[in-house]
Amino acid sequence: MRYVSGEHYFTAEPAAPQRQRHIEFDVDNRTYRLASSAGVFSAGRLDPGTSVLLHKAPLPARDTGGALLDLGCGYGPIAAVLATSAPGATVYAVDVNTRALDLVRENAQDLGLDIVAATPDEIPDDLRFTEIWSNPPIRVGKAELHDLLDRWLPRLADDGVAWLVVGRHLGADSLQRWLTERGWNVERHASQKGFRVLRVTGGVRNSDDNEG
Repeated sequence: MRYVSGEHYFTAEPAAPQRQRHIEFDVDNRTYRLASSAGVFSAGRLDPGTSVLLHKAPLPARDTGGALLDLGCGYGPIAAVLATSAPGATVYAVDVNTRALDLVRENAQDLGLDIVAATPDEIPDDLRFTEIWSNPPIRVGKAELHDLLDRWLPRLADDGVAWLVVGRHLGADSLQRWLTERGWNVERHASQKGFRVLRVTGGVRNSDDNEG
């Protein structure tokens, strides 16, 4: 479900009572066990789109440095995998949902991982990312989704790459066309279980380039 207890999972302060559970999943021959809770995205399981992304996109090499971003992190499955795969990088987990961020911090501590959990406005404006990973919140609406990507994709490093997963029935192909029209190089890297994994590179380098 992409809606929780009558409110959106992208609500900053979820009203749903805390009902914590644990989610287990395997990626790259490692088992992860993460705390989740009512009021966050895909609270009861690893989201199928997130699973496709983590299994189909190439994980960062162990010697990857710089900053990696999990955009719309939820309770942090992508961030946990990134921090495990590239221990020398700084992994940022960004979400508007404060309960999700608390869970990311709890999970990072339990797994012994160094993850910076933050709201969007807490990320330094001049920070650039080696990689951006996201199962973006499609149901915020097309305009807000475009604003979200316009804000964060230009923060890729010059040789950076973004990995996005979007359901085909939720507009993956139209999003790919829109990103291409915005000047990004977009490749459909993989398709599985009704999801597209998009590889995004190049394009505009900062938000000023988007202004007329």
